Amino acid sequence: MRAFTYERVTSAQEAAAKAKATPGAKFIAGGTNLLDLMKLEIETPQHLIDVNGLKFDKIEKIEDGGLRIGALVRNTALAADMRVRRDYGVLSRALLAGASGQLRNKATTAGNLLQRTRCPYFYDTNQPCNKRNPGSGCAAIAGYSRQLGVIGVSEACIATNPSDMAVAMRALDAEVETIDAAGLTRKIPIADFHRLPGDTPDVETTLSSGELITAVTLPPPLGGTHIYKKVRDRASYAFALVSVAAVLQRDGTGRVAVGGVAPKPWRIEKAEAELRAGAKPFSARLLADAKPTKENAFKVPLVERTVAAVMHEARQK
Repeated sequence: MRAFTYERVTSAQEAAAKAKATPGAKFIAGGTNLLDLMKLEIETPQHLIDVNGLKFDKIEKIEDGGLRIGALVRNTALAADMRVRRDYGVLSRALLAGASGQLRNKATTAGNLLQRTRCPYFYDTNQPCNKRNPGSGCAAIAGYSRQLGVIGVSEACIATNPSDMAVAMRALDAEVETIDAAGLTRKIPIADFHRLPGDTPDVETTLSSGELITAVTLPPPLGGTHIYKKVRDRASYAFALVSVAAVLQRDGTGRVAVGGVAPKPWRIEKAEAELRAGAKPFSARLLADAKPTKENAFKVPLVERTVAAVMHEARQK
């Protein structure tokens, strides 16, 4: 790990202003991903800005009936909150499917959204990786790609987003609230928060320099059946080969998002269209634009079968 300087801040605008003004600065809260990357010298921040002192650790009801989740709410607390369990069950289930209990105790809502890919070539500093070292190439494309992306990928990068929580939030149409160095706030739809790799896979989100996440808001409860199904190589502490977050309402409509297959949570409108049409059995070709490698081509039918299994489970309830 390389040497760095450190400070604590007392306001969100102060944090954003210092991050923008300080070259090589990074925010730190739980540190469950950042510290690992610093030990491997994949992340080499010159300055850490500790935001744990900010008052962003609450879950509050908002006027429209939704919830505002503070950026510093720990994953364990969010999964256990009775309002989340009752009204946003897909989110609680997704959180409990991720990582270990110890990590969930430290990991924050904002940090979960910002965690970086678990592509093995990103973690191996002896291998070329455009996400880690722009312009160096992508070793994964011709390498071991079983766990990597099949849709939304590019010739520069086939890494996947590792977050379970973000997949559920995509199904719920969450919004990310932020503040910048000038004190200006904005709301970013979760659909627009993560970027596709294109020619710049190192630019992973739409956040500007120094912009700080302050909260994530959920819309009013949708009701219906909430399911999160995660297919992985072992039963715990493993990232998804394929995951499905589904919110299926009593009127036959619903929302479906998948993880483990793309650089961002992937919403599947085709599945939702079949729901609205009342198609039985479910049969959509969901990833028609997929560009898999030979090693991960199995993910395309696996997505279809997992979504079909989720639909079947929902209709039995």
